[in-house]
Parts: sequence; structure tokens; C-alpha cells
Amino acid sequence: MSLGDDNDDDGFGGSGQTRTRLPEGDAPRRAPARSSRSLITVVGVVVLLLAAIAFANTGGGNGDAPTRDQAKPPGTASEAPTAATGVPPVTGRTGNIPSGFAHDQQGAQSAAVNYAVPLGSAEMFTASRRHEIVDAVYAPTVAAARRGDLDRVYSDKGFLTRIGLKEDGTAPTGLTFISRVIPVGSKIESYSSDRATVAVWYSSLFGLAGEGSQNPVSESWYTTIYQLEWVSGDWKVTDFDQKDGPVPVGRDQAASGAEEMADAVHQFGGFTYAR
Repeated sequence: MSLGDDNDDDGFGGSGQTRTRLPEGDAPRRAPARSSRSLITVVGVVVLLLAAIAFANTGGGNGDAPTRDQAKPPGTASEAPTAATGVPPVTGRTGNIPSGFAHDQQGAQSAAVNYAVPLGSAEMFTASRRHEIVDAVYAPTVAAARRGDLDRVYSDKGFLTRIGLKEDGTAPTGLTFISRVIPVGSKIESYSSDRATVAVWYSSLFGLAGEGSQNPVSESWYTTIYQLEWVSGDWKVTDFDQKDGPVPVGRDQAASGAEEMADAVHQFGGFTYAR
């Protein structure tokens, strides 16, 4: 649960063209005119070459790039930090929260990432929805105790006042409450057949959007370490610990206006499945 606080320039290099330097001195001699047959042959070779490159870039070749079925196992992301890893997502649901994760390291990471999203959402500020989330993501042995702990936090009037919400956890009239977790990556800290420790790195948007907000939406970065247990055919949370960062360098982008930010939360839906 996170309560609080890159946009690179286009990272393309050169145009890919090469520059030919003519030899200094006398002007080059004019080459003899080629026959139309030679010209057609050259054009045909170029077209075939371009087609082969395009085909390879769309994954149609038999190159060394891993396919979905050949995806690299967890822990090898450093070789291709921007490449997605994993197998197709689960199809099970507990409410609207994914369930039925694979009984392996990847399944544990997927579970932790997908549990982080609802645990950091604005729905946690609504008692009935909070209880559904807790029951869906926590192991039965700790769910009841965790519900009580979270109820005390989310119903604390002082806490709600500090973040600008009303006593029932809703936003004041004219304002939109935003609380979202956006996972960036995950890794296994430790793993056994029935227990896993997974670190999830994510950014968080939190605050009130709208004219006159005293707690405008801001961005924060956190890493949460989830303790998971294999229970009744699925990974469930037993405990977690949160720490700040890693925090990237901020860019000099101008902050959006209150109205634009309020509109964004309605126009851009959150993800229902991560990783």
C-alpha cells in the first residue's frame, strides 16, 4: 500500500544513412551507362533485401530472439532490460483481481505485481471493497487480522483529514481522488515450493485533482517486498514491507492543470493484469 510520492526524449540515434565522401582532386569519371537489364536486377535485389529486413523485424524470421514459448526465465532481464518476459496471463478471477497464478517463480512475481495494484488503489478507502481486496490477496490465516489493521488505518479521521478526504473516505465535492500503483518491474528475492519473497518496484500517483485542491496529485517511487505463501493452489500475501525508491531523476516537464489531471483518471483506465 502506498500513500503518496520520465519521460525521455525520443531515444533514436542517427537516421541510419551513410555519407559517401568523394575523393579529392579531379572530378570522378562518368561511369558507362548500365543496361536496363542490370538496373532491373539491382532494383530487384534491393527490394528483396528490404523485404527480408522488414520480415525479420516483425518476428517472421528464425533468428535468435526468444519467442513467447522460449521466454527467458526470471533473473535474466539484465540481458534485455526492455524486453517483456513471461507466458500468457492467467484467466482466473477473484472478483476483478487475477487469481490462479502458476506454481513457479514467474507465477509468484505475477501474483505480487497484480496484488500491488488493488492494494494501492482508491478502492482501499471504501470499506466493503477493501474487505474484498484483502480476502482476495491475503492468505486466509492472516486475512482477518489484516482487515482489522487496515480498517483502523483507513477509518482514522486524522489520517483522512491530512490527505484531504472526508470521514467516509470520499473526496470533497468538485475534487477527484486518485490513488494508483503503476508497476515497473519485479524480482525474486527468495523462493521455495511453498514460499516466495518478491520485490515489486513501482511508481505511485496519489492526491486530489481539481480546482482548489490542497493535496494535488503527485508521483512517488517505492519498492514493496511481499512475502507470499502457496495456499490452496494459488499464491497469497502473508506480509509485506515498503521502502522508498529507486527514484529516477525528474525531468523539466510542466505539471498538468487540475482539470486535465481530473479528466485523466476517468479517461485512462487502470490495468487489470500486470506482467
